[in-house]
Amino acid sequence: MTDDTRAWDHRVLQAALDRSSTEGPGWGPVAWLPSTGSTNADAADQVREGAPEGFTVTVDEQTAGRGRLGRDWVSPAGAGLLMSVVLRPVAPQRTWGWVPLLTGLAVVDALRDAGVAASLAWPNDVMVDGPAWDGSAGPRKLGGLLAERVDDALVVGIGVNTDLRADELPVPRASSVVLEGPAVRREALLVAVLDRLRARYLRWQLADGDADRAGLLDDYAARCLTVGSPVRATLPGDEVVEAVGDRIDPDGRLVLRLPDGRERAVAAGDVLLVR
Repeated sequence: MTDDTRAWDHRVLQAALDRSSTEGPGWGPVAWLPSTGSTNADAADQVREGAPEGFTVTVDEQTAGRGRLGRDWVSPAGAGLLMSVVLRPVAPQRTWGWVPLLTGLAVVDALRDAGVAASLAWPNDVMVDGPAWDGSAGPRKLGGLLAERVDDALVVGIGVNTDLRADELPVPRASSVVLEGPAVRREALLVAVLDRLRARYLRWQLADGDADRAGLLDDYAARCLTVGSPVRATLPGDEVVEAVGDRIDPDGRLVLRLPDGRERAVAAGDVLLVR
């Protein structure tokens, strides 16, 4: 039996696009595929063919999806919003580290508008605060992001569990939009994410990549569970430190406050909330 809630509906997508502002000057179209290996790889191919800013590829099924640090991203067919967006920033390259962070803000904004109490965990996880479904420590993970440089562009991959059932969760700390309560069509969520991404991205560009002037520093801190929480961070070189996530600095780095009071800013690493 076909699960109608998992069937991609182009009419829902078109209706959402008709109501949105994503189709402004220079913002690319949305391409849908039933299945692919990786939306990031497909979008990267399109960058090399000259895809415009905002070009988006989305799929029902991804067979070789990738997360940060080389991890696999697995989602049953039709159970998630899987998309990659082409961006061509003109802001200084030293500021491009903010692109995945502002994309995370766009995803959280879209989810909150839909009734999901979403937050962020630095640098790229979309979460819901609270215990795991088996009662163990949370928070619960809804999705994640992966940004990759391709020539003079960035490809930002977004994966959100939308329709995963409880029996499909890979781990108890995973979650999905439907398990968190509201019924949200992923076609409409895709367009909502693009709308909010375009607004935040353009504001960041107009601020010449200055995260503070673009309002990103305060907004990110307000939505980030890592800020103010104890964490265990595995840093490059496999160094493990216990610390508190103190703040996000203007370069998008997480500033850790170590037990001895020293501070350490990290730009990369595997940071786990300790609850």
